[in-house]
Amino acid sequence: MPNEKPVYKRVLLKLSGEALMSPRGLSIDPETVEGIALEIKAVAQLGVQVGVVIGGGNIFRGLSASARGMDRVQADYMGMLATVMNAMALQDYLERHNVFTRVQTAIKMEQVAEPYIRRRAVRHLEKGRVVVFAAGTGNPFFTTDTAASLRAIEIEADAVLKGTKVDGVYDADPMAHPRAQKFETLTYLDIIKRGLKVMDATAVTLCMENKLPIVVFALKEPGNFKRIVLGEPLGTKVVG
Repeated sequence: MPNEKPVYKRVLLKLSGEALMSPRGLSIDPETVEGIALEIKAVAQLGVQVGVVIGGGNIFRGLSASARGMDRVQADYMGMLATVMNAMALQDYLERHNVFTRVQTAIKMEQVAEPYIRRRAVRHLEKGRVVVFAAGTGNPFFTTDTAASLRAIEIEADAVLKGTKVDGVYDADPMAHPRAQKFETLTYLDIIKRGLKVMDATAVTLCMENKLPIVVFALKEPGNFKRIVLGEPLGTKVVG
């Protein structure tokens, strides 16, 4: 619609690796990835600059492997490589739909992606390209949630939009507890004090210190990403 006016100029979309999976358990499901690509395209067509951070849990989860006896540092690096595979898959489907995309990695692997350089990333965004940030922060012991907060701050995004399976943040798992109550808004300290599973404490603290809003919403509900960007009060908003 010609009168659609975004409330954000630049956003960072955070996806879990599981968001790319099929209900049948396929690690990277083509139909699912294409659906996400189309959601991103709809927002990019509004003139909004979009950065993306994807987890790697659909392929390999470093923390789980560490709990089973693998060296934590080694396991975390393997998890970072899994995020690169997911980023490449998303890039492929975005470009099939004529969305110019760049993958930037925190670990150098120049045959498949650019190294992360903040100024270059910002320039890509200004030119209307979607930038997918892969390999987390490049350091073990940091989650992709923390990577999303860090990249959002570095590129001066207006908000971190976290796409999840559920339509916001609840006081208990709504899948297991039908009477769980949804929060419309929260503060950063609410998340930390209550131990709510929105993002890890490091990621939330980064957002709090930089006054960066977080919006948690249901990714797989078609059109939700665009509606959030247009200012509709969906999901749960985390502010100061």
